[in-house]
Amino acid sequence: MPIGIFDSGLGGLTILRALQQALPEQAFTYLGDNANTPYGTRDAYDVFDLTTRGTQALFDRGCDLVILACNTASASALHRMQVNWLPKGKRRVLGVFVPMIEHLTQRDWGDNAAPTHTGLENVAVFSTQSTLDSGAFPREMKFRARDVAVVGQACDGLVDAIEAGEDAVAAALVKIHVDKLLQRLPEPQAAVLGCTHYPLVEDLFRAALPAGTKLVSQPDLVAQATADYLTRHSGFAEIGGTTYLTTGDVAEVSKRASRFLGHGAEWEKIET
Repeated sequence: MPIGIFDSGLGGLTILRALQQALPEQAFTYLGDNANTPYGTRDAYDVFDLTTRGTQALFDRGCDLVILACNTASASALHRMQVNWLPKGKRRVLGVFVPMIEHLTQRDWGDNAAPTHTGLENVAVFSTQSTLDSGAFPREMKFRARDVAVVGQACDGLVDAIEAGEDAVAAALVKIHVDKLLQRLPEPQAAVLGCTHYPLVEDLFRAALPAGTKLVSQPDLVAQATADYLTRHSGFAEIGGTTYLTTGDVAEVSKRASRFLGHGAEWEKIET
């Protein structure tokens, strides 16, 4: 029973890579919806439809636990999926969104106590427009932490530049988007890279942000949270390798994916 990893394209491979390092014996099945990427410019209805189709494809492949390695899907579709779509039974769908909130607020997701002062006064969020439009990040932060200002910045064009390997374009875009955010929040206490593509250019964000800003590493947080989850739900653990699936062009996906994985991989095309 492999753990399914679903993403709108290739960004989720940064999450997969961290999971493989944290859980080297665990079996995984990765599905990238490259035929429909990016999700960051789609409305919530499209994101929900595409995410449920991809998740069902992983269920059909024997993955009873699926991680949405896409911030847009996690912020926009996950709650609706868990409440209205997920079949009752042993199957589970988790997102990459929760570990960030838990880390920043130092509160477990299931802790429904009143918001408290956490020492965090403000946080910058760099993400896609759809993730910002969902309002999920500031809503969940303020549910747990009092008096925290959340300032978001949509990084238009950055996902495309990263996937295309256009390093100079990506560097210019990071500088532009960080500068725009700093005009509204000059000294962010913490900064979240709220898109799974962005870890590939984390060094560019680090260089553009003030030295005192804490930069949150999403892949490491998700990997640790998943390892902890498996200690509590060992039935989802399975020894094995990784299967790579895509809805897109296998040759093109294979070429671009090596940048995210650090090695080549054999991809299989499927329909969802």
